[in-house]
Amino acid sequence: MATTTPTALVTPRRGFRLVLRNRKAAAGLIILGVFALVAALGELIAPYDPDALSPALLEGPSGAHWLGTTNTGQDILSQLIAGTRGVLLVGLLAGAIATVLSIVVGVTAGFVGGAGDEALSLLANVFLVIPALPLIIIVASLLPSAGGTTVALVIGLTGWAWGSRILRAQTLSLRRRDFVQAARANGESLWRIVFFEILPNLTAIIASGFIGTVIFAVLSQITLAFIGVTSVSDWNWGTILFWAQSNQALAQGAWWWFVPAGLCIALLGTALTLVNFGIDEFVNPRLRTGGNRPVKGIRPRVGFTPVRRKETS
Repeated sequence: MATTTPTALVTPRRGFRLVLRNRKAAAGLIILGVFALVAALGELIAPYDPDALSPALLEGPSGAHWLGTTNTGQDILSQLIAGTRGVLLVGLLAGAIATVLSIVVGVTAGFVGGAGDEALSLLANVFLVIPALPLIIIVASLLPSAGGTTVALVIGLTGWAWGSRILRAQTLSLRRRDFVQAARANGESLWRIVFFEILPNLTAIIASGFIGTVIFAVLSQITLAFIGVTSVSDWNWGTILFWAQSNQALAQGAWWWFVPAGLCIALLGTALTLVNFGIDEFVNPRLRTGGNRPVKGIRPRVGFTPVRRKETS
């Protein structure tokens, strides 16, 4: 007769180490770490003031200006470094707000059921039809000084509904599972069931929603800056592309003015996607390959809660 006995939960530290063993996640985290370091140091490593003018007009990469200059002699590398902080702050702030709201609304709706579920589902349905980008454009037109923080708040407050619907559906399934029923029978508190039984099994969905929101927020900020909707006095990668397009950098053959910003956007998106793939493979043993093979004798459920099967007569 086969019985199941739960093994120890994967601790956050051990889980982080296991994620790092995944090559995709490790590569993504390294790239994100480089961007975070550049954003943190900012002015300390920028060779020039990004707003400073110089007589070196529209010069290509050189020893004095590693990524060249603009048509007014501004150093493009300094602008790129100064814009990294704004891009990351907007993405992380929007992702954090949307993720917290989706967890609170989605998990609560799926776990409590009844009238509470219907009310929260109605609220999510209302926010599902609110378009974020047009709303940002309207807000920016009403607030000429609107910058990255405004963009992050609008995206975070309007971008949680889809994730909450997915979390609600998964929570409805998980609350009927044997391990949740066993926790209830043992007299576990509601909060412990949610935080130690439900949420660990939603890790992949939560991480995917967070990363998706971060990518959307970054691209939205860059797009709005590129078309001149938000303030172009605050440096970000979209602002660099705005001034390059306004001064016809492509027509003048000044590739160094817009290519580095485009590469940074692509690298950041790639890094976030790789981290998402790594987390997905970690929480789903069927996706594990190479160094992330499942531990022998352990059959994980969805998420971090494994069980060990023992054969007894």
